[in-house]
Amino acid sequence: MGADPTDVVGPLSGIVVVDLSRALAGPHAAMLLGDLGARVIKVEQPRTGDDTRSWGPPFVGPEDERISTYFLSCNRNKESIELDLKSDDGRDVLTRLVRAADVLVENFRPGVLDRLGFSAERLAELNPRLVLCSISGFGHDGPEGGRSGYDQIAQGEAGLMSLTGPSADQPTKVGVPIGDLLAGMNGAYGVLSALYERERTGRGRVVRTSLLSSIVGVHAFQGTRWTVGGEVPKAIGNHHPSIAPYGAYACADGMLQVAVASQGQWAKFAGLLGIDAEDPRFADNAARVTNRPALNQVIESVLATASRDTWLERIDGIGIPCGAIRTIDQVYEWDQVRSQGLVVGVDHPVLGRVELPGPAVRFSDPDGAETRPDHRPPPRLGEHNDSVRAWLDTLGGEAAAGA
Repeated sequence: MGADPTDVVGPLSGIVVVDLSRALAGPHAAMLLGDLGARVIKVEQPRTGDDTRSWGPPFVGPEDERISTYFLSCNRNKESIELDLKSDDGRDVLTRLVRAADVLVENFRPGVLDRLGFSAERLAELNPRLVLCSISGFGHDGPEGGRSGYDQIAQGEAGLMSLTGPSADQPTKVGVPIGDLLAGMNGAYGVLSALYERERTGRGRVVRTSLLSSIVGVHAFQGTRWTVGGEVPKAIGNHHPSIAPYGAYACADGMLQVAVASQGQWAKFAGLLGIDAEDPRFADNAARVTNRPALNQVIESVLATASRDTWLERIDGIGIPCGAIRTIDQVYEWDQVRSQGLVVGVDHPVLGRVELPGPAVRFSDPDGAETRPDHRPPPRLGEHNDSVRAWLDTLGGEAAAGA
C-alpha cells in the first residue's frame, strides 16, 4: 500500500474492518467502508484468493500476473492477507483480528462460518463490541434461507427481471449485478447504524441483509402496484409505466430521453413539438399513459425532423429534463463525471497508474477540502501478509500473538 493504512482521514478513520467476503456483495460493502476511511483487511484463501481474481476476461497486466478488472472494481482501499481458515494458524490469526476489529463482513452461505468455529455467538464472546455484517442470497432463515445466491438468480427470483426488458415475454437482467451492489450498500448502511448505536450501548450487533431483500426493498411503486392496487407490473421497455411521455425516443441520428412529469411540463413540451396539448387522447397523464403508443408515434414523427443534439438543446431550453444515452467510455470521458470524483487514480504495484470508478459519496470540510482525496489500489493477493501479522503483534491484550 505504501502509506500507513492507519493514517487515513475520513468519517470512519480508526475503524478496523475484517473482510471475510468474496465475489461482489460483501466486498462492495467493505469497500464502501474503506472509502469512508476505515482500515479494511481482506482475508483471502491462500494461492487462489477471492473468486473474482479469476473472473474474466478482461484481464490486464503482465502474462505472469494477470489481474481481473472485475476484482479491481470492488476492492480498492483494502489490505490482503492469506489465511487458511481450516488450519490452526488461520483460525488463530482470524481470532486475533476479530479481537482487534470493529466490524466483520462475511457472505458465506448460512452456517459456513459456524462450521469454521466463528458463529455469531462465538464472535460476540471474542469481541462484544464487534459489528457483524452477514450478507446472504435469500436470507439467513426461512424455508429457503440456506440457498446459495448469485445476482442473476436473485434478479429473477425477486421479480426484477419481470419488470425489465422490451416486453413482458422477454424478461431481462439489469446490466450490472444490481442485487449484489444493493446488498453491499444495505450492508454498509446497516454497519454504520450499528456503529452509531454502539456509541450508546458499548456493544456490537449482527446486521443481516440479502440479495433477495435488497431487490424486493427497491420495488418501490412497482411493489405497491400489486400489494395495494392488485395489478401485476410487466416490462414495457424504455418507458415509465405510470408517466407519459417519459422514456427514450428516436431522433434523426440517435436517441434521447425525456421526462415530462407534470401537466405544466406537458404544455411546454407539446408546444415545442407542435402537438395539441388539449387533444383528448393526451389531455392529462392518465390519458397519455393509456394512449402511449399513439403518443410515442406522434412524438417520434416530430423528433425525426432534427438531430439528437438539436432536440436536446431545444428541450433543455424550455426546462424539460432530457438527456443522451451514453456508452460507458463516453461516461468516463465526461467532464461532469470527473468533476464529481467518480473517477479516481491509484498507483497499482503491478499496473502502475490506473483509473477506477470512484465512490458515490463525497465528504468535505466547511472550506470545501475533500476529506479523502487519495485512494489506495486493490491489493495483490497476500500483499500484506507480513504487515498485518506484525501489526497484530504490536497490540496488547488478547490480540497479541499467543494470547
